[in-house]
Amino acid sequence: MTPSRIDKAYDIAKAMLYEGYMLYPYRASAAKNRHRCTFGTLYPEQHPEVLRGAEPCRNETQCLVNGTPSSTITARVRFLHMRSRLVEACAPGTGNQFRPVDALTIGAQIHQSWDESVERMVELELQLAELLNCPRTVAFEFPSSLEVSDLLDPVGKLVARIRRAQLPVTGIIRLSVEQLLQTSFRLSVEVRNTTPCLPVDDRPSVLLSWFASAHTILGVRDGEFVSLLDPPADRREAAASCKNIGVYPVLVGEPGEHDVILSSPIILYDYPQIAPESAGDFFDAAEMDEMLTLRVMTLTDGEKSAMRNCDGRVRELLERTEATARQQLTRTHGAVRGLRPLKDDST
Repeated sequence: MTPSRIDKAYDIAKAMLYEGYMLYPYRASAAKNRHRCTFGTLYPEQHPEVLRGAEPCRNETQCLVNGTPSSTITARVRFLHMRSRLVEACAPGTGNQFRPVDALTIGAQIHQSWDESVERMVELELQLAELLNCPRTVAFEFPSSLEVSDLLDPVGKLVARIRRAQLPVTGIIRLSVEQLLQTSFRLSVEVRNTTPCLPVDDRPSVLLSWFASAHTILGVRDGEFVSLLDPPADRREAAASCKNIGVYPVLVGEPGEHDVILSSPIILYDYPQIAPESAGDFFDAAEMDEMLTLRVMTLTDGEKSAMRNCDGRVRELLERTEATARQQLTRTHGAVRGLRPLKDDST
């Protein structure tokens, strides 16, 4: 397992991490962005939607490893931890009383209430021997946070503030290994959201307790993973016995490499690639860079201003598109992936 292959897994996973995070027309006022939904969301295990079977609180990866008990497994669990950004304006006639607003313009700057995100990762490294007949459960926690920043008007008067708040989230990762043959093992990695359920049942509050876009990256040293999509003939039955819940494990890297797996909440093939012509993420599932570039170019100045002030990642998308739109369109329009000779019908 080399850093370059792990980096490739991260590139694919990062594109997936933000699928659905912000959709065209890239403004908080759009209905589909008020009720955003990423892939691979894990709810707190005691949430009513989980208890009635409507939403998941866990995912589980099962895959095959060829190796020995001394083979080392690295597991990296990643997800988005949501953070609320609430703009509060000073109530008229008061100096320290605030009321929440959807957006506020101060000078030329628009300040928008929004839900941001912070990338989280938990990493474990264990030998297969440590897990044989002895499952390991590791608990993790990311604490709450609160940041308050004042907003001043052009003359320096306090007119509003921004409150950024995160709720604490907790979870567990459970790893186990079953030996199938002398050099063959089935590895299981379960991720579960154990965050205590909030007393309220409104979606904005629950969103802050989500594991959004939860996925797992696995690496092996002194061993190799077996493709579950195209296993060797003598491993097909074992591959079919792997039960994956909410995720789809695929090999990552160059074809023929077998030391990194991405367990994705969306269906992928082995060795997924990011198109080299793509300038960056547009956050839209099954995105078409050329179409979305053209759409961003047609936004009005007011729409671009609202987009720019939603989120740093969305602002970066806009700035990238404005700076390099012509080059993006040239690269993506009519890209050729390969050529083959035409069949001669006259023979």
